[in-house]
Amino acid sequence: MFRVLDMRLELKGTENIPRTGGAVLACTHVSYLDFIFCGLAGLPVKRKTRFMAKQAVFGNRISGPLMRGMKHISVDRSAGQASYQQAVTALRAGEVVGVFPEATISRSFTVKPIKSGATRMAAEAGVPLIPVTVWGSQRLWTKGRPRDLTKRHVPILIRVGEPVHPSADDDGEALTQDLRTRMSALLDQAQRDYPATPEPGTDPWWLPAHLGGTAPTPEEAAALDVH
Repeated sequence: MFRVLDMRLELKGTENIPRTGGAVLACTHVSYLDFIFCGLAGLPVKRKTRFMAKQAVFGNRISGPLMRGMKHISVDRSAGQASYQQAVTALRAGEVVGVFPEATISRSFTVKPIKSGATRMAAEAGVPLIPVTVWGSQRLWTKGRPRDLTKRHVPILIRVGEPVHPSADDDGEALTQDLRTRMSALLDQAQRDYPATPEPGTDPWWLPAHLGGTAPTPEEAAALDVH
């Protein structure tokens, strides 16, 4: 599909993912396709990523068999401890686990407040925590917009930040806030580096409000998520 659509994939920082041993990839979330692109970050160092995804994805008749076949981890949000322990076990066994700490797609295309699970599992398993961002994927399929999987030549920027090494003795809340800061910095840089702009006369819906786009502000997006 990538070849047919001639996507302009650009990966930077992939050397930050260890070639061996467990690691948590904490990825920003602007598109339904982000797990695909975030997973590509590990391929240059020959690592495959097991993603944690909500249970509904596994219940879908199309995506379910694919997710199970690729050994991703189902998350039941009403009883998340089992999936959390499954992820920690995988990390201790030397696997790479991908997490979306925002828990859902950001309609504002900025980093939402994040959950603490990514930092806690990295600390418990004793593995590095690595921020990752994807930018451009929202132009193909995102929340509140019709999907367009036929759009050609779309640049997709994938950026991997430097790892941090949390421990059980660290302040968990401070670690989580630091992770959000790192994720935001990566996303901001990707947005600055992005080689395309909205065509004249078109709605710049895929740009955040602070960059002149018509995406909801973080406050507007939060209100939409409630409803």
